[in-house]
Amino acid sequence: MTPSRKLLFTALLAALSTPALAEVTIDVIGGSEITFEGLVQADGNWFDNDVVDLNGAGRSDSEFELRRAELVVKGKGPGMLSWVVGYDAKADKFLDTNVAWKFNGATTLTVGQYKQPNSMEELSSTKNNDFISKATATNTFAVARRLGAQLATEGDNWGLVGSVFSRELTDGAHGPGFGVRGYFSPIKADGQLLHLGLSFVDLDTDADSLRLRARPQADLAAVRLADTGTLADTDRQRTLGAEAAWVNGPVKLQAEYFTSTVDRYASPDDFTGDAWYVSGLWNVTGETWGYKKGVIATSRPNSPASGMWQLGLRYDAINLDDGSVLGGEMNSITAGVNWYWRSHFKFSMNYVMVDSDRRGVQDDPNILEARASFFW
Repeated sequence: MTPSRKLLFTALLAALSTPALAEVTIDVIGGSEITFEGLVQADGNWFDNDVVDLNGAGRSDSEFELRRAELVVKGKGPGMLSWVVGYDAKADKFLDTNVAWKFNGATTLTVGQYKQPNSMEELSSTKNNDFISKATATNTFAVARRLGAQLATEGDNWGLVGSVFSRELTDGAHGPGFGVRGYFSPIKADGQLLHLGLSFVDLDTDADSLRLRARPQADLAAVRLADTGTLADTDRQRTLGAEAAWVNGPVKLQAEYFTSTVDRYASPDDFTGDAWYVSGLWNVTGETWGYKKGVIATSRPNSPASGMWQLGLRYDAINLDDGSVLGGEMNSITAGVNWYWRSHFKFSMNYVMVDSDRRGVQDDPNILEARASFFW
């Protein structure tokens, strides 16, 4: 058994032996209250292919895989200090790994690796994703975790975040840049919310090359149906995002739009692509939603024994055609159901219908997806 698997196995035993809590309290050391969290997800995808074999040529039309095995240790204190160290044993990479200092009730400085201030969906907790795969817009244009320094301040119904960053802590995404995000909630009450936000990220493309591509709303698919290929003469990428969400009791509507421009120094024209999605979710069992730091949070089941049921529908689209770059267009409809059972389990099922066109080739597959999640 590899060290990472031993670590994961030990963590699972520890979590299963504790009461039903959102996190496991370990100890208080040096004035810091230390807790332990984790997330394990297993996925299954069944592909109804059209033109391209989504699971790779010569392979079966289904795929099963451990998707995530996240282990997170957090510390709160002493005083206004907090810290976190997160690691994904499946992907063999660090997650949030940073130190934060809260100056007062409104302003916080974070140094280390953290999610950059863009995309409401990207900033949401992975265990509570509305759908098994994030929207194409988020997966393609949102900047995830990078090393840097971030200053965030907020009021009763607004917030502003600024960040400067460099590479990812583990060998992965590179390229220094900066990002800002602002949000405003003109309606904010129990079970009632209207959220509006804007974000902007400007970064240097790594090694003067960039490739934008998107899977067909299936994380285990080996093929991308929208793909610019490698753009070899790039300088900087600038992405503007707009976001909105509305909550009324058990119903949530959410939408985001991204437009991204890539500066090309050896080509006559820059490249611009865009993507967007709109989704709706209904908590059939009546639970509403939480809200913190400009991000909507999923509530626990009202009745843990029977659990919380959700029904969702999402439409998303991406366009990577611009001038001589023919990355293609892809539109998807995803219908899903989620069942949160007790305090540690979530089961999801999605059906995805894809409509894509790249370089004159129309490819319209359908995909059935399932996910089992265990978290603490």
